[in-house]
Amino acid sequence: MDSGKPANSLNINLLARELIDLLLEKNLKIATAESCTGGLIAKLITDIPGASEVFECGICAYSNSIKEKLLSVSARTLAQHTAVSKETAMEMAANVRKLANADVGLSTTGYAGPKSPNSSDTVGLVYVGLSNMTKTTYVRLNLAHGNSADRDYIRLSAAYNALVAALDLIKTGIVK
Repeated sequence: MDSGKPANSLNINLLARELIDLLLEKNLKIATAESCTGGLIAKLITDIPGASEVFECGICAYSNSIKEKLLSVSARTLAQHTAVSKETAMEMAANVRKLANADVGLSTTGYAGPKSPNSSDTVGLVYVGLSNMTKTTYVRLNLAHGNSADRDYIRLSAAYNALVAALDLIKTGIVK
């Protein structure tokens, strides 16, 4: 999945409002585990009045040791697949959901730039993890636009796409 235009603040705030309204309507709770977005998704959600009724917690797990200690991402997963992988994203989402006793877990992990620690990794590569009571899945994003690897753009686009994916999962059970 590739993001189109960068999300502007009005669109992303409306998206967060839509997520809160849907969670309220369905009487569901959400929790987030963020790496590359650094708590941005939790901020966007908690900016919306009424979020306290549906938002359980947000964990900013930037380092591997915190991913292991707080989110119970296995050391084996991190060693075999790295922190930026679908496997890590899915473990983060499933484990934050369980930790918070929430209905939905949402996670992000990726390379926001300006360069990745491994020259073979692509700046702008982001995995969004999603977990509900019946399934855990992921979305792979390539968010670098053109030749630019703008960190703010990548983080904001990752947050936007994560909110869209969460809405899709709650509405349809399918992530598009």
